[in-house]
Amino acid sequence: MQPSRAPQASLPLAFSHLGLYARDIDALAHFYRTVLRFTETDRGNLGHTRLIFLSRDPAEHHQIVLVSGRPDDVRFSVVNQISFRVPDLPTLRRFHELLVAAGVDDIQPVTHGNAVSIYCRDPEGNRLELFMDTDWYCEQPLREPVDFRDSDEEIMRKAEAIARRYPRFQPRARWQAEVARRMEADQHA
Repeated sequence: MQPSRAPQASLPLAFSHLGLYARDIDALAHFYRTVLRFTETDRGNLGHTRLIFLSRDPAEHHQIVLVSGRPDDVRFSVVNQISFRVPDLPTLRRFHELLVAAGVDDIQPVTHGNAVSIYCRDPEGNRLELFMDTDWYCEQPLREPVDFRDSDEEIMRKAEAIARRYPRFQPRARWQAEVARRMEADQHA
C-alpha cells in the first residue's frame, strides 16, 4: 500500500515561443513579416550567430526567433508544423489570399472538423498551419479538403457536416469543460 500524498498545486505552463534555424535568415524573416504580418521586435548577433525576433503579441517579446546556421545539407525538419490561430473564417480567407499572392506553393485548405485550416510551407520548407476553431468538437485525426472558392457559409456547412459524421461530435464548450476537468485531475494526480 502506497502512502497517501497531499494534492500538489498545479504547475502552470503555457507555450511562449519557437526558435527556427534558418539557411537564409533575411528571406525567412521577410516572409514572416510580409505574409504572416509578424513584427520584428529585435535582431542582433550572439557571437557568429544572427538572431531575428518576431511577434504578433505585444505581451510576448517574441513568438518566433529565427537563428542563422541551418546547414544546407539538412533535408528533414524535425518540426512537424508551426500552427497559428486566427479568430474567424474571413481572416483565414485573407491569409489564403496573401499566401497565394506571395507565390507560396503547396497550399492545402482543409477541415479537421473542429477547425478549418490552411497548410503550406515557408521559404525553407517548414510546414505551417493557419487555422480557426469551429464551434464543435469531433475526434481526431480528421483531414478533408475544403475549397476557398466556396462562400464562408458553404465552407462552414461542409465542415460541420463532416464533423457530424463522427460519433463523439459535440459542442466545443462541452468538450472543453470535460478536458478542463481531466487536466485539473492530472495536475493533482
